[in-house]
Amino acid sequence: MTLGNTSRATAEPIRVMLVDDSAVIRGLIKRMLDPETDIEVVHSVQNGLRAVESQSKNPVEVIILDIEMPVMDGLTALPKLIEISPKVKVIMASTLTLENAEVSLKALKLGATDYVPKPTSSRDMGGAGDFKRLLIDTIRAVSGRIAPAAAGPAGPAALGVPQPKKSLYSGPVTLRAKPIVARRPDIIAIGSSTGGPQALGVVMKSLSPNIKQPIMITQHMPPKFTTILAKHLSESSGRDCREGVDGEPIVSGRAYLAPGGFHMTANNEGAQKVIRLNEDPPENFCRPAVDPMFRSIAAAYGGRVLAVILTGMGSDGSRSAQNIVDAGGMVITQDEATSVVWGMPGAAATAGFCTAVLPLEKVSEYVNDIVLKGAA
Repeated sequence: MTLGNTSRATAEPIRVMLVDDSAVIRGLIKRMLDPETDIEVVHSVQNGLRAVESQSKNPVEVIILDIEMPVMDGLTALPKLIEISPKVKVIMASTLTLENAEVSLKALKLGATDYVPKPTSSRDMGGAGDFKRLLIDTIRAVSGRIAPAAAGPAGPAALGVPQPKKSLYSGPVTLRAKPIVARRPDIIAIGSSTGGPQALGVVMKSLSPNIKQPIMITQHMPPKFTTILAKHLSESSGRDCREGVDGEPIVSGRAYLAPGGFHMTANNEGAQKVIRLNEDPPENFCRPAVDPMFRSIAAAYGGRVLAVILTGMGSDGSRSAQNIVDAGGMVITQDEATSVVWGMPGAAATAGFCTAVLPLEKVSEYVNDIVLKGAA
């Protein structure tokens, strides 16, 4: 099995449209992007209607789309933009409120590629180094481009989203054999990032209701967004999914989502296994991060772990995948073709930690088979 490089060898910059009703915000974002030689702001417009008109006449690859705008808001414009250009990558930009988190997740269901949490005011944005780095990295990641070699390391850790690596994963994938000893996992662990909310929805909805093992999930997301995501996963899957609470027991039949801003781990405490939250330094430029969760689960559950790594930029989860396989557990990942960004799954797959690399629609089927029938 050989992977292709998803980047394009071209000198042409990534063509971008900015859509925001504030001329000040558009100007600040344009000034952030202008120094990047691989990114070109082609259109800067004040509402969704103007965006639709501009995309019809002179299409771009990536659209940064505000939510609340007069004439036509972002949610109304989104399907129209995708109808014009089915392959366009739309990044929703919204402030960190529960209402905007709800709308942003709805936009992801409607076809938006990703979201970025926007500073609450033009004054905040003027000094928002984290937002600038996050926006640039996200534009490059969703467009499949490799960042220029001159780009310096920076990570928007406070926003809970990792920086993509300077090269995309490409190379042979050697799959591991399933563990020789037949054993059903006692827990399922899932890590995801860019494109993850949609992927999680697909996987969780298709898991068998006969699966009673607890599920721990780390999705790179800021506060408030994880609250809404947990609610959506509960509603769409019919499974009790909630943000993890520090000190609560890990029980059967429940899914725990790492809250934005906190690493979530599993700990042995007496006869119980409990959730622990912490604000330790970010790992892989983000908090919550997958690596601390995977490491702790391998320590607490030994070989009875099934880990799943879904779409996402960066390499979070790949180091701790080794902890899981060394303990006798299993790791599977989403494949490149169905990933929005094949960073996290690609890192684990090309490192040789996976027993399977699967299209998104096959992930839950594989999990069902392993959990209900055993590994052998």
